[in-house]
Amino acid sequence: MLPAKPSKILVAMSGGVDSSVAASMLKQAGHEVVGCFMRLGSEDSVEDGYTCDPTKVREGKQGCCSVNDADDARVVSAMLDIPFYVLNFRQDFGRIINYFVDEYNAGRTPNPCVRCNDWLKFGKLLNYADTIDADYVATGHYARVDNTGPMPKLLKGLDNSKDQSYVLFGSKLDRLRKMLLPIGEMVKPDVRAYAQEHQLPVFNKPDSQEICFVPDNDYARLVTQKSPDTVSPGKVLDHDGKEVGDHPGHQHFTIGQRRGIGVALGYPIYVTHRDPQANTITVGSKEDLMSVGLTASQTNWLIDPPSEKLRCDVKIRYNSPAVPGTVQATGEDQLAVTFDQPVEAVTAGQAVVCYLGEQCVGGGWIDEAISA
Repeated sequence: MLPAKPSKILVAMSGGVDSSVAASMLKQAGHEVVGCFMRLGSEDSVEDGYTCDPTKVREGKQGCCSVNDADDARVVSAMLDIPFYVLNFRQDFGRIINYFVDEYNAGRTPNPCVRCNDWLKFGKLLNYADTIDADYVATGHYARVDNTGPMPKLLKGLDNSKDQSYVLFGSKLDRLRKMLLPIGEMVKPDVRAYAQEHQLPVFNKPDSQEICFVPDNDYARLVTQKSPDTVSPGKVLDHDGKEVGDHPGHQHFTIGQRRGIGVALGYPIYVTHRDPQANTITVGSKEDLMSVGLTASQTNWLIDPPSEKLRCDVKIRYNSPAVPGTVQATGEDQLAVTFDQPVEAVTAGQAVVCYLGEQCVGGGWIDEAISA
């Protein structure tokens, strides 16, 4: 939903098709649009890929936030005739990388994309918007914000396959009031069609699939580089605590992992537990992965925290469907979830996000799974 009256809007432009279309839609609607690109990595880090040439079809994948992406965002801004700035957030981004490394070392599996939205896109960037007297910050997320009632609501995007409300659950209510998500009521094919119709050269640019600072998906290598003294070989244990093999470091694994364990027990096995103190991982059957509930902390509620059990749908990771259950605020900064049916691979360090229909009502960061 776009503002009814002309407004000054800062658009976070990643160089991709989604944020480019968001900026174009706002400009077409008559708003004063300012484009910005958040420089998160090193200035000389150029990834292999394509340049922004509207005569060429783009092929291959790359992460976001590269020099190439900044060039794409700059070209789109020039086509839209809007001011464009590159903001140096490299020092702030170091906080996210440190969080990522610390979580893996602590035996948890982090979600840096949620943290980036909380700390940078709708944190640091909102503060910058205030300095230029911008009324809103807009992004290309597939979600919606409804500000028509007394309290803002965060809603799922209409494209169920692309919905990103999960990664925005940490936004505070006062931030929702300044958040615009122009493509939240569109589906991806229509976004690309809009970009092509308006001759935006990124219309066919592939979506970013990787964590931007781990483009090769080798998380353990990054952890080793950043904290070499923390990664060392250890033991693989079975469900009964018996040693059944060795591993190169518990940071190489996450809960539910099946491939690359390096141990064969004659039946399908999964990583069911990581013990960072003992530097062990435990493997077991699929049944050993099942949980009837979870506890979480660092909560953020977008409704009044439910002191009694509230029926809702629950997501325990971005790429998993929501499942029915109940949630209850159990303390000032804690919640508990009980699933209707046991759920597989509840993972400490991931976000748990709760929904009432289309509305995201809040969530927290998983501390512990409650075994079935």
